[in-house]
Amino acid sequence: MKELIKHNKIGNNMEKTFEQAMAFRHACKIFDETKKISDENINYILEAGRTSPSSFGMEPWKFLVITNEELKAKIRPVCWNQVQVTSCSHLVIILAAIDDVKAESKEVERKFRRREMPQDKLDMYLGLYASHLSDVLKSDENILAWTARQTYIALGNMMTAAAIKGIDSCPIEGFEKENIEEVLGLDTSKFQIACLLPFGYRLNEQSSTDKESLDDSIEFIK
Repeated sequence: MKELIKHNKIGNNMEKTFEQAMAFRHACKIFDETKKISDENINYILEAGRTSPSSFGMEPWKFLVITNEELKAKIRPVCWNQVQVTSCSHLVIILAAIDDVKAESKEVERKFRRREMPQDKLDMYLGLYASHLSDVLKSDENILAWTARQTYIALGNMMTAAAIKGIDSCPIEGFEKENIEEVLGLDTSKFQIACLLPFGYRLNEQSSTDKESLDDSIEFIK
């Protein structure tokens, strides 16, 4: 495992195994602006996000994929002026759903109906959803806390998918949420920002880092 963790010099021109991808991935702080991700590869990454698991199968997310340089330049100042925002090939803004996951939303019923179940079973699921999440669904603030956590499953899968293709990423939580939402003209009753995820190709070689050992990170309870 030590060899994999130090496997930072794997080139980005070859598809990687899962272990190689995990060793390759790091939080890239500056991307090579001359290199752009192909449509095929960005769709591969986004598909990993789209097909990620979620609570009750609600998939409470939306991905805004920004390549417009002027828009990225407007976003950067409200992201603590982080250079990743403008140097990346594709800036993915991960939105967490609000209205669409409320028990009374038609979207909840529509998504349950995808399972092609009889009406009595559908009614059972809708009742279970509403009762199980009664506290979660009491306010938009609570809903955001729930849906944003789920978007991170999609975020992790997209970063790993990118690394398999030799593409770098850097999850960003350092931003002024309300200001970015204003720049994007978001209706925050429907979606709110959970995280930013730029993708591209590293400009500089990754610095050597060591992860915590298995013994320090994991405890087995038997």
